[in-house]
Amino acid sequence: MANSIYNMLGNSQPSGPFGNVMQMMKQFNEFKSSFKGDPQQQLQQMLNSGKISQAQLNQYVQLAKQFQQFIK
Repeated sequence: MANSIYNMLGNSQPSGPFGNVMQMMKQFNEFKSSFKGDPQQQLQQMLNSGKISQAQLNQYVQLAKQFQQFIK
């Protein structure tokens, strides 16, 4: 029987929901380190250019508020 903690320490990919969360956090940290500029200004430009709609922006804001709980 495999020990998931041992596997994690051995650099194997964690499986199940925990692995998904870890992958998402890794991707977020990569995005965060590469992001330059003012986030509100970037979103406003995307909204003005039509890349996103107001409904999408509202949805992203709600998701960001939920995600904040995990990154504090």
